[in-house]
Amino acid sequence: MKPRNLFGLVLGSIGVVYGDIGTSPLYAFREALKPVAADGLTRGEVISLVSLMFWTLTIIVTFKYVLFLLRADNDGEGGTLSLLALLMKTANGHAAVLTLLGLVGAALFLGDSMITPALSVLSAVEGIKLVTPSLSPYIVPISVVILAMLFAIQSHGTGAVARFFGPIMALWFLVMGVAGLSHIADDLSILAAFNPWYAITFLMHEGFFGVIVLGAVFLTVTGAEALYADLGHFGRSPIQTAWFALVFPSLTLCYLGQGALVLSEPLTMSNPFYLLFPQWALLPAVLLATAATIIASQSVITGAFSLTRQAIHLGFLPRMEILFTSETNTGQIFLPSVNTVLFFGVIFLVISFQTSDALAIAYGISVTGAMVVTSIMAFEFVRARWNWSLPAAIAVLTPLVALELVFLGANLVKIHDGGYVPILIATAFTLIMWTWRRGTRILTEKTRHTDIPLQAFVSSIERKSEHSPASVPGTAIFLTSDPESAPAALLHNLKHNHVLHDKNVILTIRTTNKPRVSQEHRYTVEKISDRFSRVELRFGFMEAQNVSQALAALRKTGLKFDIMSTSFYLGRRKLVPDAKSGMPQWQDRLFIALANAAADPSDYFRLPANRVVELGSHVII
Repeated sequence: MKPRNLFGLVLGSIGVVYGDIGTSPLYAFREALKPVAADGLTRGEVISLVSLMFWTLTIIVTFKYVLFLLRADNDGEGGTLSLLALLMKTANGHAAVLTLLGLVGAALFLGDSMITPALSVLSAVEGIKLVTPSLSPYIVPISVVILAMLFAIQSHGTGAVARFFGPIMALWFLVMGVAGLSHIADDLSILAAFNPWYAITFLMHEGFFGVIVLGAVFLTVTGAEALYADLGHFGRSPIQTAWFALVFPSLTLCYLGQGALVLSEPLTMSNPFYLLFPQWALLPAVLLATAATIIASQSVITGAFSLTRQAIHLGFLPRMEILFTSETNTGQIFLPSVNTVLFFGVIFLVISFQTSDALAIAYGISVTGAMVVTSIMAFEFVRARWNWSLPAAIAVLTPLVALELVFLGANLVKIHDGGYVPILIATAFTLIMWTWRRGTRILTEKTRHTDIPLQAFVSSIERKSEHSPASVPGTAIFLTSDPESAPAALLHNLKHNHVLHDKNVILTIRTTNKPRVSQEHRYTVEKISDRFSRVELRFGFMEAQNVSQALAALRKTGLKFDIMSTSFYLGRRKLVPDAKSGMPQWQDRLFIALANAAADPSDYFRLPANRVVELGSHVII
């Protein structure tokens, strides 16, 4: 990779990948100090907290994500669902467990996508209190306005704005690092935090109280999942370079500076981050922090769009409208329905919790839960893909899973103080995805009983007789999920219109477990008879499923047709609830509601709107 290209990708990763973790210093150390300071703050406790934060960043972010998980990629793509798609290729008898883990991990990430914008923007805007105390009552309204504007611009795409993300976040990390470095000399004993013994002895002596503190300490690594999820956007080397060259040193200096400041002036524990800055620099710091939190929020919103698209293509969610906001970068997408759900969820959290202090309590569960899921799936990955022995996998990953479970337990202690919110959000998303997966499987099994084998159908229809349907010119393309059976739309067309086109294509669209499919593997064409052909189009789970564009390439195979004289036939099912469907009644109705809300297939597959014919049928499920 050329140095210039590497620099651009490193700068871009600073803006997108590290936006969330880069805003943690706004509130993490402050929240960790609160339970410790309840009975008076000692020097050893401050040093121990900074030590805990440093080693949490080192073990979880540096070792787990930057050095280990970034190598567990699916053809260059990362993230929970990408890892699930890879593992499903070699799943032996425990596909259901892996699927459930993948769904839970994805649901926790979506919950994080709601909490992160609310917490980040609130914590930044609260700095106004230090500049102008009279504006304190307006913190929540200002935060709501900023968030409303953020979600409003999503439909215009992030391409133009993204060019500024990297430089702004790079400036943010530099400012944080310099601000922290300028205060380390306030009390040089804070450098003892590099000794892990302070962190270990603190936990050994504090017992259950230490576990509570760990819940706040974990806020230092919020956003670490973005490292893995955004792997495909930037690549391993730029993300690693950004971490070691700028992000990790800046975070370390900032936490050391906050610790030294509190050691020298204990009263600054009320807001140690903003009090790192002199009075003249406070307003610029608040403005820069607000910009950084908006970028961090943008990052998780974009991540939610990408994850939802993966979930749709992998069959975990119904089709949704996906708009592409860039002519060159297919990764820049906008999902109106997801944007709406996230917006109302974020605004509800801001209005309900009012302060970043209250919201920080609820934050850790979704993050730690997602990390535990990823670590468990990584155990399966190293066994199946890297051929690690069982003892080696246990030796490397068990301590990491155990540590993350301790952090998860520390956060679960706070359920009654608001920790139930991310659990409810993740549960709702998991139920939706599980219901769709289960419902589509039941629907497929039910319709299969009435299906007619395609080969037998073609043989019978090709026999010339007085009952043969009339032949009409042109090409008819019938979309179906089962290429071995005659499509329902084809049977309904014969039943009601009594015609058959000169050329008939049975088209199946498959989503592979790979992020992208090369052009030579895009399609398979099989000629069944003079009038019938079977075509399979394959797309990766990160690709736009543009069927019209893909069909244009089929002309090279000898399958000649004019797209504007071709009719696309789609079967539309009207689902009717059935008490004997195999699902509880509530789940049955939820599945039907999801199916009714699904995007129109002609729009989703980019079919010519004036060439689509839909034929409906009733299915009891």
